[in-house]
Amino acid sequence: IEQKMGQTSKIVLSLTPSERAALKEGINFLRNKADGKSFILYKDADTVRACKNTCKHQGGVFIADIEDLTGKCVRCTKHNWRLDMSIMKYVNPPDSFSQDELVVETDTNNGLVVIELHPPNPWDADPRQAEELSFGEVQVTYLTHACMELVLGDKRFIFDPWLMGPAFARGWWLLHEPPCDWMERLCRADLIYISHMHSDHLSYPTLKKLAERRPDVPIYVGNTERPVFWYLDQSGVKMTKINIVPFGVWQQVDQNLRFMILMDGVHPEMDTCIIVEYKGHKILNTVDCTRPNGGKLPEKVDLMMSDFAGGASGFPMTFSGGKFTEAWKAQFIKTERRKLLNYKAQLVTDLKPKIYCPFAGYFVEAHPSDSYIKKTNLKNDPEELNRLIKKKCGDVFTWTPKPGATLDLARILKDPTDSKGIMDPPAGTKVFKESWDFKPYIDSLSAAVDDEIFCYPSWIKEYYVWAGFKGYNLVIRVIETDDDFNPLPGGYNYLVDFLDLTFPAQRPSRDSPYEEIKVRVSVMRHVVKHGLLWDDLYIGFQTRLRRDPDIYHHQFWNHFQIKLPLTPPDWKSFLDSDLRNCKSLLV
Repeated sequence: IEQKMGQTSKIVLSLTPSERAALKEGINFLRNKADGKSFILYKDADTVRACKNTCKHQGGVFIADIEDLTGKCVRCTKHNWRLDMSIMKYVNPPDSFSQDELVVETDTNNGLVVIELHPPNPWDADPRQAEELSFGEVQVTYLTHACMELVLGDKRFIFDPWLMGPAFARGWWLLHEPPCDWMERLCRADLIYISHMHSDHLSYPTLKKLAERRPDVPIYVGNTERPVFWYLDQSGVKMTKINIVPFGVWQQVDQNLRFMILMDGVHPEMDTCIIVEYKGHKILNTVDCTRPNGGKLPEKVDLMMSDFAGGASGFPMTFSGGKFTEAWKAQFIKTERRKLLNYKAQLVTDLKPKIYCPFAGYFVEAHPSDSYIKKTNLKNDPEELNRLIKKKCGDVFTWTPKPGATLDLARILKDPTDSKGIMDPPAGTKVFKESWDFKPYIDSLSAAVDDEIFCYPSWIKEYYVWAGFKGYNLVIRVIETDDDFNPLPGGYNYLVDFLDLTFPAQRPSRDSPYEEIKVRVSVMRHVVKHGLLWDDLYIGFQTRLRRDPDIYHHQFWNHFQIKLPLTPPDWKSFLDSDLRNCKSLLV
C-alpha cells in the first residue's frame, strides 16, 4: 500500500511481462491467485482498462456476452445488464451507470499492475479508542422491520420508524406486531435517523401520529439529491426539527456519541446508511443500500445490521407474457434469493463485525387482493442467513431479533454466551401481526378516484407534460383496472409516446419498444393527483406489466421512480382552464 494522489492505493493484480504479452485483444478475465478475487481487463491497440468482476448494479458476476459482436461487452449473470469495457459504461440498459475503473500501470519490469485507489476513510477522522462499557449502558431494542431503538448512555437513537399503516400505497404491511409502547419510545427519542424516502422507512402515518404528541423530535437525514422529505408539505405532517447533514462528516451529539451518514454507491441520489459511535464503539447500519459507500465500509465494528430478505421489487411477480411463466418466476425468485443470501453472508464475512443482525425485511403482502404476490414473492429466512454466516465466519455472533427483544452490547462483547446478553420480549408479547386495519388506508387512496380532475381526459397530457420525460423511444399503454387487474368499465385506457410526448389513439407504426401497464385505479389516481413517485405502483405491486420486446427501460423507470418534479401538478390551474374551455363550448 502506498500513497498516490492523496489517496491510499493498493495493487490488487500483478502481471509478469510474459502474462502481459499473453493478454488478447478485447476482453480478458483474470483472477488474483493470492486472494481469489476476479478482474476484467480490456486491451486495445493503445490501452489496457480494468475493473473488478462485480456488476455495479447489484453485485452480480460478469461473463462473456456471446451475443455481442463487437468483442467489447460483458454480461452480468444477475440481471443480464451489459457493460461495454472499452468505455466502462453500461449499454443495456443505456445511460444508466458507469463502472468503477481501476488504474493500470506498467511496472519496473515491463509487466502490469492493476491499482485500486481509496480515498481516506471518513470514519477514521478523529479516531477514538474504545472504552469499556458498563452492562446496560448500550442497549439495542428491535421494534419492527428496519426500526431499532438504541439506548446509548443517556441518549435514545431510533432508526427508520415504520410502525403503523402500509408502505408503498397498500402493497406492504408490517409482518411483526410492534411493542405496545412504541409511541412512548418515539416520544422519548433524542434523535431519529431516516435513511431514505421509501415509505417502509419514511412512514408518514407513523410520523403523523408522532407529530400529534411530539413534533419537535430531532430527525436527521442525509443530503441526498432527491430530498428525503420532499413530500412533507403536502403530507400535512408537522415535524419541526428536520436536519439535513452532509455525507462523511461526524455529527457530534455529546462527548461520547457521534454519528456519520454515508451515501449509497449505486443510488447516491436517495439511499443512505449510517455509522453510530459511542465511546469508540461503532454500530454500522447499511439499511437498504445496494452498495453502501461504494463498497468501502469499516471493518470489525461492534454491531452491524442490514437488510436480508429480497422481494422488494415488482420484478418478476407483476410481469406476464413471454418467458414469465409461473415456473420461470419461481426459479428466478429462488435463484435471486440464494444469490442475495450468499452476497450478504460474504459481506459480513469480509467486514467481520463482532455482532450481526438481519433486519429491514419483515414485511408481508397482507391485503387479500394481493394473495398471489404473497404466495409468489418468497423471502429469505434470517435464520438461514445467520447459519450461513456462522459457517463462513464462526467468530461473528448473530442475532435474529423479535419485537421488543433487547441486545446488551457490553454483555455480548464480553461473553456471547451470557444469558442476559439478549433479553426476550416481555411475556405475552405478540410477535406476528394477525390482523391489519386496512380500511382507513384503502379509503384514503380511493378518495382520489372521483376527484374532479379525472372528469377531463386532458388530465393525461397535463400529467405527463408535468412529469417531464420525453425524447425516448418508448410507447406505453396505461389501463386502469379494479383490484383484480380487470380493465375498469369507464376507466381510462391510453397511450403515451415518449419520443415526442404525444398521446396517439393507436400504437405507432414505427419500430418502438412497448409496455402495457395495468394499474389499480385508486392507486394510480392517488399517485397522479399528488405527484407521487411510481415506487408506490411498482414496488407496491399495484401493476401488471407486459413488455414487447422484453427490455428493461432504465431511463423511463428511473425517471418516474426518482426524478419527478418536487412539486405536484398544478391541478387548480388545470381545472380553472378546463372549466373555462367547457363553458366556452357550451356557449
